[in-house]
Amino acid sequence: MSDLKKAVMSNWRWVMCAMLFFATTVNYMDRQVLSLTFKEFIQPEFHWTDSDYGTITGVFSIAYAIFCLFAGKFIDWMGTKKGYLIAIVVWSLGAVAHAACGIATTWFISDIDSVAAMRAVEAGSALAATISMVSVWLFLACRMILGLGEAGNFPAAIKVTAEYFPKKDRAFATSIFNAGASVGALAAPATIPLLAKAMGWEWAFIIIGALGFIWAGIWIFVYDKPNESKHVNAAELEYINQDEKDIPNPEVKEEKQMSFIEAFKHRQTWSFAFGKFMTDGVWWFFLFWAPAYFQDQFGIKASDPQGIALIFTLYAIVTVVSLFGGYLPKIFVEKKGLEPYAGRMLAMLIFAFFPIFALFAQPLGGVFGPWAVAIIIGIVGAAHQSWSANIFSTTGDMFPKSAVATITGIGAMAGGVGSFLINKGSGMLFTHAEELGAAFRFMGFEGKPAGYMIIFCICAVAYLIGWSVMKALVPKYAPVVVK
Repeated sequence: MSDLKKAVMSNWRWVMCAMLFFATTVNYMDRQVLSLTFKEFIQPEFHWTDSDYGTITGVFSIAYAIFCLFAGKFIDWMGTKKGYLIAIVVWSLGAVAHAACGIATTWFISDIDSVAAMRAVEAGSALAATISMVSVWLFLACRMILGLGEAGNFPAAIKVTAEYFPKKDRAFATSIFNAGASVGALAAPATIPLLAKAMGWEWAFIIIGALGFIWAGIWIFVYDKPNESKHVNAAELEYINQDEKDIPNPEVKEEKQMSFIEAFKHRQTWSFAFGKFMTDGVWWFFLFWAPAYFQDQFGIKASDPQGIALIFTLYAIVTVVSLFGGYLPKIFVEKKGLEPYAGRMLAMLIFAFFPIFALFAQPLGGVFGPWAVAIIIGIVGAAHQSWSANIFSTTGDMFPKSAVATITGIGAMAGGVGSFLINKGSGMLFTHAEELGAAFRFMGFEGKPAGYMIIFCICAVAYLIGWSVMKALVPKYAPVVVK
């Protein structure tokens, strides 16, 4: 490392990190177009119930989960450059396709000759139910294409991180690109409702979806493996590969691929998958339901100035605070002398306590109004993103680079299953609670507010349960060798 100090090191790895950040930003903006147009624009047009919306978000989650299982393997097989390129092009096509669902619904229903006529249909009628059913299936088809492409984002991004950063920097780099999820969620409320209000909800899908094609064009020219990139000098390459000095014949190990059967033989895989299963749904619940929550509970629409400010503030808290989440294990490793896995697990335990604040969202919202809820959800979201940056990095700690995308895909699949359960369950619960009204009670709340309180309670304890099982499965650092 003394030569590194004397040499002027290039910093192309941070350009790669920036590309991952922007891809993740676009990824989450594409996901959030639906949640920000659902209550105000799409639900009245297609006569959806909360259960219908829960079906769409839930099926998207389970489709995403299934695709994730194979996306990691696809990225490992296709290679980072081509794999990532294909992924973002596919999800951008899926995002743009949503815009055609309104017109397509009128084609399938002979009694409807225009979108305006569809909106004017009497709510609760047989024709309204038909419109709802047909449109739900069309949106599901688009969401599956979106999920097919988006499943490749995190396996590819984590693989790039493993290629371009040494272990001690990976959580910090992951926290930076993972902040794209927060920034995407931050930019979405400031742009999408305004686009939908000014140009129609269809154009919101088209404009946001087109951003992915721009990213794909840039990616073609900027990415190469570190040892093949003309932008990475010898000093940076040595810095990137510093962990391999203790591994005999690292090149040979990197050539070997890990099969699914072998992956599931390792408790490290199950540890990562369970942590994702327990916690991903919390983030996706708030991502998909927060705009609807503010309209249901406080009558604030996503396109209202206050609605934009609430969602923007929520994700501003997530974005700023979560950046520290990737840096905390770096402190534990460099200042406290812990090895990377131990430092990461200690940081994750700290983050696991913050979602408990979700228990107070409903009670304080009733006293102090929607801003109290936005701040609390922002804190929970920041804890999740900090947790997420570190749990992703555990794969790079314990698995060889050739298997990182595969393991990440397995974990993302588990997270998608958890997200399906919470989103579909929430939609069914909210519709049921609304129908029962005052007869549905929980912890002093009744009707739909009681339903939200139940979900907030689940979110509050999910991380501590996830951490406890992960720690039990992998109590200390145990690297996996591909045989």
